[in-house]
Amino acid sequence: MSYYSKKMASPVGELTLLASDRGLAAVLWQREMARIKLAPVTEDPQHPLLLETERQLNAYFAGDLKQFTLPLDFVGTEFQKKVWQALVAIPYGETRSYAEIARAIGHPTAVRAVGAANGRNPISIIAPCHRVIGTNGKLTGFAGGLEAKAFLLAIEKSDLLSL
Repeated sequence: MSYYSKKMASPVGELTLLASDRGLAAVLWQREMARIKLAPVTEDPQHPLLLETERQLNAYFAGDLKQFTLPLDFVGTEFQKKVWQALVAIPYGETRSYAEIARAIGHPTAVRAVGAANGRNPISIIAPCHRVIGTNGKLTGFAGGLEAKAFLLAIEKSDLLSL
């Protein structure tokens, strides 16, 4: 499998977008390329799926997009893929705890494993791991940093308040 990449500027820093022939494979934060083991990667700033991903992300950051409509190509274990699909199902402007995700995927005692899978989510923002918080309501770890997580949640909250 070959992968194609494109960098984009965003309000949360430079993001690297990766696509395969099957769909979007990753949205990575600046220092994250080593965390995702997809190869070979060819830079292709004109790749149609990457251009569409950039367009949709820019619309999301502007508060004009609430649901992404991109084909996703998750690469991971079956358990990880279940967790990542559960992330995609979290509605815009809502949050879930790790325990709620564990129950939703039928593994109610796998809270730590859900946290680990959430931390390995390769398609940040679009598979909205920023919407997963601690049971106590506090923001917890996020690949882009807690400041970026708070920023993304604030975009969604302020957009909902303006309805």
